Amino acid sequence: MRYIQPLSAVTEPAPEVLGAKASGLIELCRLGLPVPAGFVIGTEVCRAFLRDGRFPDGFVPQLLSAVGDLEVVTHRSFGGAEKPLTVSVRSGAAVSMPGMMDTVLNLGLTPSTARGLAAETGSPQFALATRMRFLSSFSAAVVDPGEVDNLDAPEDIHRAIRATEDLISRQAGPQVLNAPFQQLELAITAICSSWDTPRARTFRAIHDIPPDLGTAVTVQAMVYGHRDDHSGTGVAFSRNPNTGEPVPFGDILFGGQGDDVVSGRSRTLPLHDLAAREPVVWDGLVAALARIEAHYRDSCCVEFTFEAGELWILQVHRGKMAPSAAVRVAVDLADEGMIEPREALLRITSQHLERARTPRMALDGPHDLLARGQGACPGVAVGAIATTSDSAVRMAASGPVILVRPDTSPLDMHGLAAAAGVLTAHGGPTCHAAVVARALGKPAVVGVADLTVDAASIRTPLGAFPAGTLIAIDGTTGEVALGSPSVRTPATDPHTNRLLEWADQVSGDHTQRGDADRLTAAHSALAGR
Repeated sequence: MRYIQPLSAVTEPAPEVLGAKASGLIELCRLGLPVPAGFVIGTEVCRAFLRDGRFPDGFVPQLLSAVGDLEVVTHRSFGGAEKPLTVSVRSGAAVSMPGMMDTVLNLGLTPSTARGLAAETGSPQFALATRMRFLSSFSAAVVDPGEVDNLDAPEDIHRAIRATEDLISRQAGPQVLNAPFQQLELAITAICSSWDTPRARTFRAIHDIPPDLGTAVTVQAMVYGHRDDHSGTGVAFSRNPNTGEPVPFGDILFGGQGDDVVSGRSRTLPLHDLAAREPVVWDGLVAALARIEAHYRDSCCVEFTFEAGELWILQVHRGKMAPSAAVRVAVDLADEGMIEPREALLRITSQHLERARTPRMALDGPHDLLARGQGACPGVAVGAIATTSDSAVRMAASGPVILVRPDTSPLDMHGLAAAAGVLTAHGGPTCHAAVVARALGKPAVVGVADLTVDAASIRTPLGAFPAGTLIAIDGTTGEVALGSPSVRTPATDPHTNRLLEWADQVSGDHTQRGDADRLTAAHSALAGR
Protein backbone atom coordinates (compact mmCIF):
# COMPACT_ATOMS: atom_id res chain seq x y z
CA MET A 1 0.00 0.00 0.00
CA ARG A 2 1.22 3.50 -0.83
CA TYR A 3 1.27 5.59 2.34
CA ILE A 4 3.23 8.65 1.12
CA GLN A 5 2.71 10.97 -1.85
CA PRO A 6 4.67 14.04 -3.06
CA LEU A 7 2.63 17.25 -2.82
CA SER A 8 3.44 18.22 -6.40
CA ALA A 9 2.43 14.87 -7.92
CA VAL A 10 -1.10 14.39 -6.55
CA THR A 11 -3.76 14.93 -9.22
CA GLU A 12 -6.90 14.49 -7.11
CA PRO A 13 -6.66 15.80 -3.53
CA ALA A 14 -8.63 13.65 -1.08
CA PRO A 15 -8.95 15.34 2.33
CA GLU A 16 -10.18 12.14 4.00
CA VAL A 17 -6.88 10.47 3.01
CA LEU A 18 -4.37 13.34 2.77
CA GLY A 19 -5.90 15.77 5.27
CA ALA A 20 -7.18 19.29 4.68
CA LYS A 21 -3.75 20.90 5.01
CA ALA A 22 -2.05 18.79 2.34
CA SER A 23 -5.10 18.93 0.07
CA GLY A 24 -4.92 22.71 0.21
CA LEU A 25 -1.19 22.67 -0.55
CA ILE A 26 -1.80 20.36 -3.50
CA GLU A 27 -4.35 22.82 -4.89
CA LEU A 28 -1.81 25.63 -4.46
CA CYS A 29 0.77 23.62 -6.39
CA ARG A 30 -1.75 23.07 -9.19
CA LEU A 31 -2.38 26.82 -9.28
CA GLY A 32 1.34 27.41 -9.76
CA LEU A 33 1.78 29.23 -6.46
CA PRO A 34 5.01 29.02 -4.42
CA VAL A 35 4.81 26.07 -2.03
CA PRO A 36 7.85 24.48 -0.31
CA ALA A 37 8.57 21.01 -1.69
CA GLY A 38 7.35 18.14 0.46
CA PHE A 39 5.26 15.01 0.83
CA VAL A 40 2.20 13.89 2.74
CA ILE A 41 1.70 10.78 4.87
CA GLY A 42 -1.89 9.56 4.64
CA THR A 43 -4.34 9.22 7.53
CA GLU A 44 -4.14 5.40 7.40
CA VAL A 45 -0.68 5.57 9.00
CA CYS A 46 -2.09 7.47 11.99
CA ARG A 47 -5.02 5.08 12.35
CA ALA A 48 -2.70 2.07 12.17
CA PHE A 49 -0.34 3.59 14.72
CA LEU A 50 -3.13 4.36 17.17
CA ARG A 51 -4.60 0.88 16.65
CA ASP A 52 -1.39 -1.20 16.73
CA GLY A 53 1.12 1.03 18.52
CA ARG A 54 3.48 0.99 15.49
CA PHE A 55 3.73 2.10 11.89
CA PRO A 56 2.23 -0.25 9.26
CA ASP A 57 4.50 -2.66 7.41
CA GLY A 58 6.27 -1.02 4.51
CA PHE A 59 5.92 2.52 5.81
CA VAL A 60 9.53 3.15 6.91
CA PRO A 61 11.07 2.18 3.51
CA GLN A 62 8.59 4.52 1.82
CA LEU A 63 9.59 7.28 4.24
CA LEU A 64 13.28 6.78 3.43
CA SER A 65 12.49 6.97 -0.28
CA ALA A 66 10.37 10.12 0.16
CA VAL A 67 13.18 11.87 2.05
CA GLY A 68 15.60 10.88 -0.71
CA ASP A 69 13.29 12.33 -3.35
CA LEU A 70 13.01 15.54 -1.33
CA GLU A 71 16.80 15.79 -1.23
CA VAL A 72 16.89 15.54 -5.03
CA VAL A 73 14.22 18.20 -5.53
CA THR A 74 15.77 20.67 -3.08
CA HIS A 75 19.41 19.91 -3.91
CA ARG A 76 20.04 19.53 -0.19
CA SER A 77 21.16 16.74 2.12
CA PHE A 78 19.15 15.49 5.10
CA GLY A 79 21.74 15.29 7.86
CA GLY A 80 24.47 16.62 5.59
CA ALA A 81 27.09 19.08 6.80
CA GLU A 82 26.86 21.09 3.58
CA LYS A 83 23.59 22.57 2.29
CA PRO A 84 21.60 20.74 4.98
CA LEU A 85 17.95 19.91 4.40
CA THR A 86 15.66 20.68 7.31
CA VAL A 87 11.94 20.01 7.34
CA SER A 88 8.72 20.97 9.05
CA VAL A 89 6.47 18.17 10.28
CA ARG A 90 2.83 19.21 10.65
CA SER A 91 -0.49 17.52 11.31
CA GLY A 92 -3.45 17.84 8.98
CA ALA A 93 -6.82 16.27 9.73
CA ALA A 94 -9.56 15.99 7.13
CA VAL A 95 -11.48 18.67 9.07
CA SER A 96 -9.41 21.64 10.23
CA MET A 97 -8.49 21.48 13.93
CA PRO A 98 -6.42 24.67 14.40
CA GLY A 99 -3.60 24.26 16.90
CA MET A 100 -4.94 21.05 18.40
CA MET A 101 -2.09 18.76 17.34
CA ASP A 102 1.70 18.91 17.42
CA THR A 103 4.13 20.56 15.00
CA VAL A 104 7.92 20.25 14.77
CA LEU A 105 9.98 22.83 12.87
CA ASN A 106 13.58 22.86 11.62
CA LEU A 107 13.84 19.09 12.06
CA GLY A 108 17.20 17.68 11.01
CA LEU A 109 19.37 20.33 12.66
CA THR A 110 21.99 18.26 14.42
CA PRO A 111 25.12 19.99 15.80
CA SER A 112 26.96 19.30 12.53
CA THR A 113 24.15 20.40 10.22
CA ALA A 114 23.73 23.57 12.31
CA ARG A 115 27.39 24.36 11.60
CA GLY A 116 26.69 23.74 7.92
CA LEU A 117 23.72 26.13 8.02
CA ALA A 118 25.90 28.76 9.71
CA ALA A 119 28.53 28.40 6.99
CA GLU A 120 25.95 28.56 4.19
CA THR A 121 24.17 31.68 5.50
CA GLY A 122 27.19 33.38 7.05
CA SER A 123 25.23 33.80 10.28
CA PRO A 124 26.16 31.63 13.27
CA GLN A 125 23.50 33.41 15.36
CA PHE A 126 20.79 32.51 12.85
CA ALA A 127 21.90 28.86 12.92
CA LEU A 128 21.92 28.83 16.73
CA ALA A 129 18.44 30.37 16.92
CA THR A 130 17.14 27.89 14.35
CA ARG A 131 18.57 24.92 16.26
CA MET A 132 17.07 26.21 19.50
CA ARG A 133 13.68 26.49 17.82
CA PHE A 134 14.02 22.90 16.59
CA LEU A 135 14.95 21.58 20.02
CA SER A 136 12.07 23.48 21.63
CA SER A 137 9.39 22.22 19.24
CA PHE A 138 10.85 18.70 19.18
CA SER A 139 10.99 18.43 22.96
CA ALA A 140 7.47 19.84 23.31
CA ALA A 141 6.15 17.16 20.93
CA VAL A 142 8.29 14.16 21.86
CA VAL A 143 9.20 14.62 25.53
CA ASP A 144 6.81 14.43 28.49
CA PRO A 145 5.14 17.88 28.55
CA GLY A 146 5.54 18.04 32.31
CA GLU A 147 9.30 17.70 31.91
CA VAL A 148 9.33 20.51 29.34
CA ASP A 149 7.29 22.80 31.59
CA ASN A 150 9.73 22.22 34.44
CA LEU A 151 12.76 23.03 32.30
CA ASP A 152 14.43 26.28 33.29
CA ALA A 153 15.14 28.34 30.17
CA PRO A 154 18.49 30.09 30.56
CA GLU A 155 18.78 33.45 28.83
CA ASP A 156 22.09 32.41 27.22
CA ILE A 157 21.23 30.49 24.04
CA HIS A 158 24.19 28.10 24.37
CA ARG A 159 23.07 27.09 27.88
CA ALA A 160 19.46 26.82 26.70
CA ILE A 161 20.51 24.47 23.89
CA ARG A 162 22.51 22.28 26.26
CA ALA A 163 19.65 22.13 28.77
CA THR A 164 17.13 21.10 26.12
CA GLU A 165 19.55 18.58 24.62
CA ASP A 166 20.02 17.03 28.08
CA LEU A 167 16.26 16.75 28.49
CA ILE A 168 15.83 15.08 25.10
CA SER A 169 18.76 12.74 25.79
CA ARG A 170 17.21 11.58 29.06
CA GLN A 171 13.80 10.98 27.53
CA ALA A 172 14.58 9.75 24.00
CA GLY A 173 18.23 8.71 24.18
CA PRO A 174 21.36 10.71 23.31
CA GLN A 175 21.68 9.17 19.85
CA VAL A 176 18.59 11.01 18.60
CA LEU A 177 20.40 14.35 18.71
CA ASN A 178 22.62 13.24 15.82
CA ALA A 179 20.10 11.09 13.93
CA PRO A 180 17.80 13.15 11.66
CA PHE A 181 15.82 10.17 10.36
CA GLN A 182 15.11 8.98 13.91
CA GLN A 183 14.03 12.53 14.74
CA LEU A 184 11.61 12.36 11.83
CA GLU A 185 10.16 9.03 12.95
CA LEU A 186 9.69 10.33 16.49
CA ALA A 187 8.05 13.53 15.24
CA ILE A 188 5.59 11.55 13.10
CA THR A 189 4.87 9.32 16.10
CA ALA A 190 4.20 12.38 18.28
CA ILE A 191 1.85 13.94 15.73
CA CYS A 192 -0.12 10.71 15.31
CA SER A 193 -0.35 10.41 19.10
CA SER A 194 -1.55 14.03 19.43
CA TRP A 195 -4.74 13.05 17.58
CA ASP A 196 -5.87 11.43 20.82
CA THR A 197 -4.90 14.15 23.34
CA PRO A 198 -7.58 15.61 25.64
CA ARG A 199 -7.51 18.97 23.82
CA ALA A 200 -8.04 17.28 20.44
CA ARG A 201 -10.87 15.13 21.82
CA THR A 202 -12.53 18.23 23.29
CA PHE A 203 -12.32 20.08 19.97
CA ARG A 204 -13.78 17.13 18.06
CA ALA A 205 -16.63 16.77 20.52
CA ILE A 206 -17.53 20.46 20.17
CA HIS A 207 -17.48 20.33 16.37
CA ASP A 208 -18.94 16.82 15.92
CA ILE A 209 -15.81 15.51 14.18
CA PRO A 210 -15.70 11.69 14.10
CA PRO A 211 -12.98 10.34 16.41
CA ASP A 212 -11.75 7.64 14.02
CA LEU A 213 -10.57 9.81 11.10
CA GLY A 214 -6.96 10.21 12.21
CA THR A 215 -4.61 12.87 10.97
CA ALA A 216 -2.34 13.06 7.95
CA VAL A 217 1.23 14.33 8.39
CA THR A 218 2.81 16.83 6.01
CA VAL A 219 6.60 17.05 5.71
CA GLN A 220 8.05 20.04 3.83
CA ALA A 221 11.42 21.66 3.26
CA MET A 222 11.87 24.52 5.70
CA VAL A 223 11.73 28.17 4.72
CA TYR A 224 13.00 30.59 7.35
CA GLY A 225 10.97 33.63 8.30
CA HIS A 226 13.67 34.68 10.77
CA ARG A 227 16.63 34.46 8.39
CA ASP A 228 17.31 38.20 7.88
CA ASP A 229 15.77 41.67 7.73
CA HIS A 230 13.83 40.71 4.61
CA SER A 231 12.17 37.66 6.16
CA GLY A 232 9.00 37.16 8.17
CA THR A 233 5.79 35.21 8.61
CA GLY A 234 2.09 35.99 8.69
CA VAL A 235 -1.54 35.02 8.29
CA ALA A 236 -3.67 36.68 5.62
CA PHE A 237 -7.40 36.58 4.87
CA SER A 238 -8.54 37.61 1.40
CA ARG A 239 -11.39 39.49 3.13
CA ASN A 240 -11.84 40.79 6.66
CA PRO A 241 -13.26 37.87 8.70
CA ASN A 242 -14.97 40.21 11.17
CA THR A 243 -16.66 42.61 8.75
CA GLY A 244 -16.49 40.91 5.35
CA GLU A 245 -14.82 44.00 3.84
CA PRO A 246 -13.14 42.98 0.55
CA VAL A 247 -9.57 43.89 1.50
CA PRO A 248 -6.68 41.65 2.63
CA PHE A 249 -6.60 41.36 6.42
CA GLY A 250 -4.32 39.69 8.92
CA ASP A 251 -1.11 39.83 10.93
CA ILE A 252 2.56 40.06 10.01
CA LEU A 253 5.66 39.44 12.08
CA PHE A 254 9.02 40.41 10.65
CA GLY A 255 11.81 38.06 11.68
CA GLY A 256 9.37 35.43 12.91
CA GLN A 257 8.84 31.73 12.27
CA GLY A 258 6.25 29.02 12.65
CA ASP A 259 3.73 29.61 15.39
CA ASP A 260 5.10 33.04 16.42
CA VAL A 261 2.00 34.67 14.93
CA VAL A 262 -0.71 32.15 15.75
CA SER A 263 0.46 31.50 19.31
CA GLY A 264 -0.20 35.10 20.28
CA ARG A 265 3.03 35.32 22.26
CA SER A 266 4.66 37.77 19.84
CA ARG A 267 3.49 41.29 19.12
CA THR A 268 2.38 41.37 15.50
CA LEU A 269 1.75 44.20 13.07
CA PRO A 270 -1.23 44.73 10.75
CA LEU A 271 -0.85 42.86 7.47
CA HIS A 272 -0.77 46.08 5.43
CA ASP A 273 2.57 47.03 7.05
CA LEU A 274 4.06 44.47 4.68
CA ALA A 275 3.26 46.69 1.68
CA ALA A 276 5.66 49.46 2.66
CA ARG A 277 8.46 47.26 3.94
CA GLU A 278 8.45 44.43 1.37
CA PRO A 279 6.43 45.65 -1.65
CA VAL A 280 7.45 42.73 -3.87
CA VAL A 281 6.30 40.21 -1.28
CA TRP A 282 3.10 42.21 -0.74
CA ASP A 283 2.28 42.27 -4.46
CA GLY A 284 2.88 38.52 -4.66
CA LEU A 285 0.66 37.87 -1.66
CA VAL A 286 -2.21 40.02 -2.95
CA ALA A 287 -2.02 38.29 -6.35
CA ALA A 288 -1.97 34.88 -4.68
CA LEU A 289 -5.01 35.74 -2.53
CA ALA A 290 -6.94 36.85 -5.60
CA ARG A 291 -6.06 33.68 -7.49
CA ILE A 292 -6.93 31.44 -4.54
CA GLU A 293 -10.24 33.21 -3.95
CA ALA A 294 -11.18 32.87 -7.61
CA HIS A 295 -10.33 29.15 -7.46
CA TYR A 296 -12.36 28.42 -4.34
CA ARG A 297 -15.03 31.05 -5.12
CA ASP A 298 -14.91 32.01 -1.47
CA SER A 299 -13.01 34.09 1.04
CA CYS A 300 -9.82 32.26 2.01
CA CYS A 301 -7.07 32.38 4.60
CA VAL A 302 -3.41 31.56 4.06
CA GLU A 303 -0.39 31.17 6.28
CA PHE A 304 2.76 32.38 4.59
CA THR A 305 6.46 32.95 5.11
CA PHE A 306 8.91 35.04 3.18
CA GLU A 307 12.63 34.31 3.30
CA ALA A 308 15.13 36.86 2.00
CA GLY A 309 12.33 38.58 0.09
CA GLU A 310 10.87 35.40 -1.46
CA LEU A 311 7.23 34.48 -0.73
CA TRP A 312 6.09 30.96 0.20
CA ILE A 313 2.52 29.82 0.96
CA LEU A 314 2.35 27.26 3.79
CA GLN A 315 -1.35 26.62 4.22
CA VAL A 316 -4.72 27.58 2.76
CA HIS A 317 -8.29 27.08 3.88
CA ARG A 318 -11.62 28.83 3.58
CA GLY A 319 -11.68 31.74 6.00
CA LYS A 320 -13.90 31.31 9.05
CA MET A 321 -16.15 34.38 9.14
CA ALA A 322 -18.16 36.08 11.84
CA PRO A 323 -21.89 35.71 10.99
CA SER A 324 -22.39 39.25 9.69
CA ALA A 325 -19.17 38.96 7.68
CA ALA A 326 -20.34 35.66 6.18
CA VAL A 327 -23.52 37.37 4.94
CA ARG A 328 -21.60 40.25 3.39
CA VAL A 329 -19.08 37.95 1.70
CA ALA A 330 -21.82 35.76 0.20
CA VAL A 331 -23.67 38.81 -1.16
CA ASP A 332 -20.50 40.49 -2.44
CA LEU A 333 -19.34 37.33 -4.21
CA ALA A 334 -22.70 37.11 -5.94
CA ASP A 335 -22.56 40.78 -6.94
CA GLU A 336 -19.03 40.22 -8.30
CA GLY A 337 -20.29 37.33 -10.43
CA MET A 338 -18.16 34.74 -8.65
CA ILE A 339 -21.21 32.79 -7.46
CA GLU A 340 -24.94 32.87 -8.25
CA PRO A 341 -27.40 34.50 -5.81
CA ARG A 342 -28.90 31.06 -5.21
CA GLU A 343 -25.54 29.76 -4.04
CA ALA A 344 -25.17 32.81 -1.79
CA LEU A 345 -28.49 31.90 -0.18
CA LEU A 346 -27.41 28.30 0.39
CA ARG A 347 -24.15 29.40 2.03
CA ILE A 348 -26.03 31.31 4.74
CA THR A 349 -27.86 29.54 7.55
CA SER A 350 -30.62 30.72 9.84
CA GLN A 351 -28.03 30.82 12.60
CA HIS A 352 -25.96 33.25 10.55
CA LEU A 353 -28.93 35.59 10.31
CA GLU A 354 -29.78 35.27 13.99
CA ARG A 355 -26.25 36.36 14.88
CA ALA A 356 -25.65 38.80 12.02
CA ARG A 357 -27.01 41.79 13.91
CA THR A 358 -24.02 41.87 16.21
CA PRO A 359 -24.68 43.52 19.61
CA ARG A 360 -22.42 46.36 20.74
CA MET A 361 -21.75 47.67 24.23
CA ALA A 362 -23.30 51.08 24.97
CA LEU A 363 -21.05 52.49 27.69
CA ASP A 364 -22.50 55.26 29.86
CA GLY A 365 -19.16 57.02 30.15
CA PRO A 366 -15.39 56.60 29.97
CA HIS A 367 -15.24 55.51 33.61
CA ASP A 368 -16.81 52.18 32.60
CA LEU A 369 -13.92 51.33 30.28
CA LEU A 370 -11.27 49.06 31.82
CA ALA A 371 -9.09 48.56 28.77
CA ARG A 372 -9.11 48.38 25.00
CA GLY A 373 -7.59 45.78 22.66
CA GLN A 374 -8.35 44.44 19.21
CA GLY A 375 -11.76 43.03 18.44
CA ALA A 376 -11.15 39.50 17.17
CA CYS A 377 -14.65 38.03 16.99
CA PRO A 378 -17.76 40.25 17.10
CA GLY A 379 -20.37 40.15 19.84
CA VAL A 380 -20.71 41.08 23.50
CA ALA A 381 -20.02 38.65 26.33
CA VAL A 382 -20.53 39.28 30.03
CA GLY A 383 -19.14 37.02 32.71
CA ALA A 384 -16.97 36.53 35.75
CA ILE A 385 -13.21 36.73 35.30
CA ALA A 386 -11.56 33.30 35.13
CA THR A 387 -7.77 33.43 34.84
CA THR A 388 -7.15 29.73 34.08
CA SER A 389 -8.93 27.25 31.86
CA ASP A 390 -9.50 24.88 34.76
CA SER A 391 -11.17 27.64 36.79
CA ALA A 392 -13.24 28.66 33.75
CA VAL A 393 -14.69 25.15 33.55
CA ARG A 394 -15.35 25.07 37.27
CA MET A 395 -16.89 28.56 37.47
CA ALA A 396 -19.01 28.10 34.33
CA ALA A 397 -21.19 25.65 36.25
CA SER A 398 -22.49 28.66 38.23
CA GLY A 399 -22.77 31.22 35.45
CA PRO A 400 -21.05 32.78 32.42
CA VAL A 401 -17.32 33.43 32.60
CA ILE A 402 -14.78 35.34 30.56
CA LEU A 403 -11.51 33.46 30.14
CA VAL A 404 -8.72 36.02 30.63
CA ARG A 405 -5.22 34.86 29.73
CA PRO A 406 -1.90 36.38 28.63
CA ASP A 407 -2.40 34.22 25.51
CA THR A 408 -4.03 30.88 24.78
CA SER A 409 -2.72 27.58 23.46
CA PRO A 410 -4.31 24.24 22.55
CA LEU A 411 -4.04 23.34 26.24
CA ASP A 412 -6.75 25.96 26.89
CA MET A 413 -9.33 24.26 24.68
CA HIS A 414 -11.53 23.14 27.60
CA GLY A 415 -11.53 26.66 29.03
CA LEU A 416 -12.34 28.25 25.68
CA ALA A 417 -15.21 25.82 25.25
CA ALA A 418 -16.62 26.62 28.70
CA ALA A 419 -16.27 30.41 28.53
CA ALA A 420 -18.76 32.91 27.13
CA GLY A 421 -15.89 34.96 25.70
CA VAL A 422 -12.12 35.27 25.70
CA LEU A 423 -9.77 38.16 26.53
CA THR A 424 -5.99 38.06 26.04
CA ALA A 425 -3.15 40.46 26.72
CA HIS A 426 -1.15 39.34 23.69
CA GLY A 427 -1.80 38.36 20.10
CA GLY A 428 -3.49 39.77 17.04
CA PRO A 429 -6.68 38.96 15.12
CA THR A 430 -5.23 35.72 13.71
CA CYS A 431 -3.74 34.36 16.96
CA HIS A 432 -4.88 31.08 18.52
CA ALA A 433 -7.46 32.72 20.81
CA ALA A 434 -9.01 34.64 17.90
CA VAL A 435 -9.11 31.67 15.53
CA VAL A 436 -10.70 29.31 18.05
CA ALA A 437 -13.17 31.93 19.30
CA ARG A 438 -14.23 32.59 15.72
CA ALA A 439 -14.70 28.86 15.15
CA LEU A 440 -16.80 28.63 18.31
CA GLY A 441 -18.75 31.81 17.53
CA LYS A 442 -17.72 33.46 20.81
CA PRO A 443 -16.77 37.12 21.29
CA ALA A 444 -13.04 37.72 21.67
CA VAL A 445 -10.76 40.65 22.41
CA VAL A 446 -7.01 40.18 22.02
CA GLY A 447 -3.82 42.22 22.25
CA VAL A 448 -4.78 44.33 25.31
CA ALA A 449 -1.34 45.83 25.87
CA ASP A 450 -2.06 47.28 29.31
CA LEU A 451 -3.52 44.06 30.73
CA THR A 452 -1.59 41.75 33.03
CA VAL A 453 -2.91 38.41 34.27
CA ASP A 454 -1.85 36.28 37.23
CA ALA A 455 -3.37 33.28 38.95
CA ALA A 456 -5.77 35.26 41.13
CA SER A 457 -6.49 38.57 39.41
CA ILE A 458 -6.07 40.84 36.42
CA ARG A 459 -4.64 44.35 36.37
CA THR A 460 -5.46 47.26 34.07
CA PRO A 461 -4.62 50.99 34.38
CA LEU A 462 -7.72 51.32 36.58
CA GLY A 463 -6.41 48.84 39.16
CA ALA A 464 -6.47 45.18 40.11
CA PHE A 465 -9.62 43.05 39.82
CA PRO A 466 -9.83 39.61 41.41
CA ALA A 467 -11.03 36.48 39.66
CA GLY A 468 -14.82 36.38 39.85
CA THR A 469 -15.25 40.08 39.07
CA LEU A 470 -17.98 40.70 36.49
CA ILE A 471 -16.69 42.20 33.23
CA ALA A 472 -17.92 42.61 29.67
CA ILE A 473 -16.05 42.45 26.37
CA ASP A 474 -17.03 43.77 22.95
CA GLY A 475 -15.48 41.70 20.20
CA THR A 476 -16.23 44.37 17.59
CA THR A 477 -14.69 47.46 19.22
CA GLY A 478 -12.14 45.67 21.45
CA GLU A 479 -13.53 47.40 24.55
CA VAL A 480 -13.41 45.81 28.00
CA ALA A 481 -15.81 47.18 30.62
CA LEU A 482 -16.53 46.63 34.29
CA GLY A 483 -19.86 45.09 35.22
CA SER A 484 -22.72 44.49 32.80
CA PRO A 485 -23.18 47.55 30.57
CA SER A 486 -26.20 48.12 28.40
CA VAL A 487 -26.14 46.61 24.94
CA ARG A 488 -27.57 47.91 21.68
CA THR A 489 -28.34 45.91 18.57
CA PRO A 490 -27.92 47.72 15.25
CA ALA A 491 -30.53 47.67 12.52
CA THR A 492 -30.37 45.10 9.76
CA ASP A 493 -27.50 45.95 7.43
CA PRO A 494 -27.86 46.45 3.64
CA HIS A 495 -26.18 43.13 2.77
CA THR A 496 -28.67 41.18 4.89
CA ASN A 497 -31.55 43.08 3.31
CA ARG A 498 -30.23 42.25 -0.16
CA LEU A 499 -29.88 38.57 0.72
CA LEU A 500 -33.44 38.48 2.04
CA GLU A 501 -34.74 40.11 -1.16
CA TRP A 502 -33.18 37.22 -3.09
CA ALA A 503 -34.78 34.80 -0.61
CA ASP A 504 -38.23 36.26 -1.25
CA GLN A 505 -37.74 36.10 -5.02
CA VAL A 506 -36.80 32.42 -4.80
CA SER A 507 -39.61 31.44 -2.41
CA GLY A 508 -42.23 33.66 -4.05
CA ASP A 509 -43.41 34.56 -0.55
CA HIS A 510 -43.42 38.31 0.13
CA THR A 511 -45.36 38.27 3.39
CA GLN A 512 -43.76 39.96 6.38
CA ARG A 513 -42.02 37.28 8.41
CA GLY A 514 -38.86 36.91 10.43
CA ASP A 515 -35.50 36.90 8.67
CA ALA A 516 -34.76 33.27 9.51
CA ASP A 517 -38.18 32.16 8.23
CA ARG A 518 -37.66 33.99 4.94
CA LEU A 519 -34.31 32.27 4.44
CA THR A 520 -35.71 28.87 5.39
CA ALA A 521 -38.50 29.27 2.83
CA ALA A 522 -35.90 30.02 0.15
CA HIS A 523 -33.82 26.99 1.14
CA SER A 524 -36.94 24.79 0.90
CA ALA A 525 -37.78 26.18 -2.53
CA LEU A 526 -34.24 25.57 -3.78
CA ALA A 527 -34.23 22.04 -2.40
CA GLY A 528 -37.43 21.24 -4.28
CA ARG A 529 -35.97 22.19 -7.64
